[in-house]
Amino acid sequence: MNDRGSVKTPVAAAAPTVRAARSPREAADAPGRRTARGAARRTGGWTPWLYLAPALVVLGGLLVYPIYQLGLISFFQYTQAQVSGGEPATFEGFGNYAELFGDPQFWQVLLATVLFAAACVVSTLAVGCALAVLLTRVRALPRLALMLAALGAWATPAVTGSTVWLFLFDPDFGPVNRMLGLGDHSWTYGRISAFFLVLLEVVWCSFPFVMVTVYAGIRAVPGGVLEAASLDGASQWRIWRSVLAPMLRPILVVVTIQSVIWDFKVFTQIYVMTNGGGIAGQNLVLNVYAYQQAFASSQYGLGSAIGIVTLVILLAVTLVYLRLLRRQGEEL
Repeated sequence: MNDRGSVKTPVAAAAPTVRAARSPREAADAPGRRTARGAARRTGGWTPWLYLAPALVVLGGLLVYPIYQLGLISFFQYTQAQVSGGEPATFEGFGNYAELFGDPQFWQVLLATVLFAAACVVSTLAVGCALAVLLTRVRALPRLALMLAALGAWATPAVTGSTVWLFLFDPDFGPVNRMLGLGDHSWTYGRISAFFLVLLEVVWCSFPFVMVTVYAGIRAVPGGVLEAASLDGASQWRIWRSVLAPMLRPILVVVTIQSVIWDFKVFTQIYVMTNGGGIAGQNLVLNVYAYQQAFASSQYGLGSAIGIVTLVILLAVTLVYLRLLRRQGEEL
C-alpha cells in the first residue's frame, strides 16, 4: 500500500521479455537468408578491389617497378662504363651500403636532413593551422583573397619560387636587405642562414596544402561545439588545443605524414638556392647528396643505395607515427 492507499503494481521493466514466436515459414527461410547474406558479403568483399584494379596496375608500373630497379642497381657496381656498355655490371652485394655507411659525410648529411626536415614540418604545420583558423574568423572577401594568394604560392613551380626568393634576398638588388638595413649581406654564404632561407621558401610553397585541408576540417566541426567552448571562456589557443586539435587529429595525421615525406626529400629548393649544396657541401641534404654521387660522380650504384636508405627511413618514420596513434586508440 502507498500513502494514498492504492496498491503498487510491478515495474514493467522487471517483467520478463517474451520473444515473439516466428512462424514455421520464417523459421524455415532463416538459414537461407543467412546463406544469401554470407554469399553477398563474400561477393561484395571483392567488389572494391575490382574497382581499384586499374589504379593499382598503374601504380605498380609507375612506383613498384622503379623502386625494384633502384634496389637492384644498388647491389651492383654501376658507373658510366656500365651505362655505356663498355664494361659489364659487377655484383657488389652490400658493398655500396658498406661504403655509404662508412663515409662520415653521409652521417653529417643525414643529420642535417633530419633537422632541416623537422624544422620545415613544424613551421609548415604551425603556419598552415594558424591561417586555417584565421580563415574561419575573417569575412568572405578577405578569406577569398587569402585563399587565392595561398593557392598561387602552392601552384608556383619550385624552380620559379626558389629563383624569386633568391632575388628577394639578393645582397645587391634584393629588397629585403634594403628594408632591414643589412647592406650587401649574403644569406646563402653561411650554413645556418642558407638553410633558413630555404626553409622560408619551403614553408611558403607548402603551407597552402595544410591550410586548405585543416580549414575544410574545421568547417566540418559542429558550430555548437565551438560556441559552447567560447561561452565557457576558453581562449582561441585553448579551443584549438582542447577542442579542434583532438577532433581534427585524423586530418592532422595526413598532413603531417605528407609534410614529412615532402620536406625530407627536398631537392629543387636546396639545389637552386644554394647552387648545388652550398659552399663545400655545407647545405647538402640526402636527395642532393644522392644526385651528386649518382650523376656528378657517375656512381649510380652508390646513388641508388642512398635512395633506398631514404625510402626505408621515410617508411620507418611513417609506420612508427601510425603505430603511436593506434596505441592512443585513433581510428586510421
